[in-house]
Amino acid sequence: MSPALPAAVRRRSRQLLAMFPGMILVVACSGGPGSSPSPTQPSASPATSPAATSSPASSAPSIEPLASPTGTITLYTSVTQNTVDAVVGGWKAAHPGVEVAVFRAPTAEVAARIATDLQSGGLKADALWLSDPLSMAGYADQGLLQAWTPPSAGAIDAAYRTDTSFGTRLLNMVMIRGADVTPGPADWKDLLAPDVKGAIGIPDPGFAGSAFAALAYFSQADGYGTAFYQALKDNAATQVKAPDDVTSGVAEGRFKVGMTLDNSARTAIKKGSPIALAWPSSGAIAIYSPIAAVDASANRATADSFVDFTLSPAGQTAIAGTGWQPVVGSGGPTPEGSQVSPDWSAAFGKQKELLDAYRAIFGG
Repeated sequence: MSPALPAAVRRRSRQLLAMFPGMILVVACSGGPGSSPSPTQPSASPATSPAATSSPASSAPSIEPLASPTGTITLYTSVTQNTVDAVVGGWKAAHPGVEVAVFRAPTAEVAARIATDLQSGGLKADALWLSDPLSMAGYADQGLLQAWTPPSAGAIDAAYRTDTSFGTRLLNMVMIRGADVTPGPADWKDLLAPDVKGAIGIPDPGFAGSAFAALAYFSQADGYGTAFYQALKDNAATQVKAPDDVTSGVAEGRFKVGMTLDNSARTAIKKGSPIALAWPSSGAIAIYSPIAAVDASANRATADSFVDFTLSPAGQTAIAGTGWQPVVGSGGPTPEGSQVSPDWSAAFGKQKELLDAYRAIFGG
């Protein structure tokens, strides 16, 4: 069990919870593969959260050789089960005798578990593997994450790492349409067309990390802002929980078009769903899925070994093999167009402001 945290940290935990009523921080799914491109920004180059990284990469903590892992670690994650299984299996094969106790759940449930831990003596996880950088930055801000540089982190684009967390894969927010909906949407504002009024599905940014990232992106992008969501509401868009709910809604004919993740769309198409993926001409919204070692881990050497393996060529290959776009190397489905991302540093700290603006439009 991790040692109890100072009162100031516990207060910050409660502040973070207050930003997300009901512990609905964000659930995310995922996106395609190929060599990892650097996403463009709506107005600035990719950035990492100042709360999660206090110094540029050139002055990051020095790289030290890793000690041999032993014993058991606990992983809290919102990553898909098959991906977790592939990476954990590969790491255990490379280090016989180690074990991983996995708590896997949607992001909101992972956040609730972390909050409960902090209120009862300290975080019990040794590593966190989440679906979006905004959630991870909140834990960095609380001082829960180890500041270090894994040996394998050097290959990761600076846009996908901070001093405490490191990107593992990319999730791409795209559009989908029913197979019989022609012409389909070419870019995001086509979701505002009169011919799809009342037949648009969007995921809840208070529930899904990928949807929150989309909200952050649109809030920053020229010509969009939160007014884009008001326009969606005016066009009678329907809010559902997760990207998969949008995908199934389009497949079932409840929606003509919607906003989902390319991995969700591709998986459904492979199963025969009557839908088609529509890659936005201005770029899919790319979200990186970060991993971090917990600073108070009682088995830091083993936690560090697992994090580093996930970032290594072997770990990245395992991730690609489960249908995700790794942040390093190639594998999995190739992106069908350009990718864009929010300015993460500008978005962090504004979660409540953004969600309040969204809730004023769609409720919840």
